[in-house]
Amino acid sequence: MSHAAVLELTDLWKTIKGKDIVKGVNLTLYPSQIFGFLGPNGAGKTTTIRMIVGLIKPSKGSVSICGYSVTHDFVKALSNVGCIIESPDMYKYLTGMENLLQFAAMDKKISSQRIKDVIEMVGLQHRVNDKVNTYSLGMRQRLGIAQSILSKPKLLILDEPTNGLDPAGITEFRNLIRSLAYEEGMAVFVSSHLLLEIQQMCDVVSIIKQGSVIRTANVQAILHDDRIEWQLNDPDKAIALLRDHWNIEAVQLKSNTLSANITQHPLNKINELFIREGIELTYCSTKQTTLEDLFLALTEGDEIV
Repeated sequence: MSHAAVLELTDLWKTIKGKDIVKGVNLTLYPSQIFGFLGPNGAGKTTTIRMIVGLIKPSKGSVSICGYSVTHDFVKALSNVGCIIESPDMYKYLTGMENLLQFAAMDKKISSQRIKDVIEMVGLQHRVNDKVNTYSLGMRQRLGIAQSILSKPKLLILDEPTNGLDPAGITEFRNLIRSLAYEEGMAVFVSSHLLLEIQQMCDVVSIIKQGSVIRTANVQAILHDDRIEWQLNDPDKAIALLRDHWNIEAVQLKSNTLSANITQHPLNKINELFIREGIELTYCSTKQTTLEDLFLALTEGDEIV
């Protein structure tokens, strides 16, 4: 993998009517990386994407795509970008091929062979000559992807790309995105509210809350970050003991349930301390952390939409 960044957000801010919507966001994407962008409603996801594609200007900071500033070198920067925001727009009374030819006419560098290759890449070779109004939603998404990658972009931006797809369509879409990233070398930026889908699709995720990125993590590292859950009668005392004796920060999930990552600390010693201090344990179990667990812990249960 090349070490040259495809997308760089540096201290990115957006202030609207005196309110900070995006606050000092720093992100870097590399070739063949699938990056998930998550946040509750109103967290600043859409505003960030609009700054990336140049629809609005940052109040402070910069967006760079393949080394070109979106603010100062817009055409060169955006020439490296393919983008789908929710459902792709296309002429439904035309065939899939006719739609691709219309789009290709705007870029003389797109050859007929590239069009053929992309059609096969997205799996539309058997339906590309049918009218788009006969396509399923999944097929329209495939055509939208084909349209967005005709010019071989270095960066593919997808905002809620699986909206309306059934489980089979989501699986097909996920496999397609992985193929584009790992075989075509594209960096893929995905904003979605489907936490499990992001977990299964992405290599890295960033969680944004109230305009600030509060955590960026490797997805596989999250999934291997096992946590311990205790059900006990005095969670407040247990939280204090974990913090004071082991420097462990625990999260109270329910009225009598705690969760914590104890890493290298011996669980038997922790449980012995609880019992010695008069805490009654009902059960103790290991739970594999999911992206949803991390998201809910970091955003304090805020709804993601």
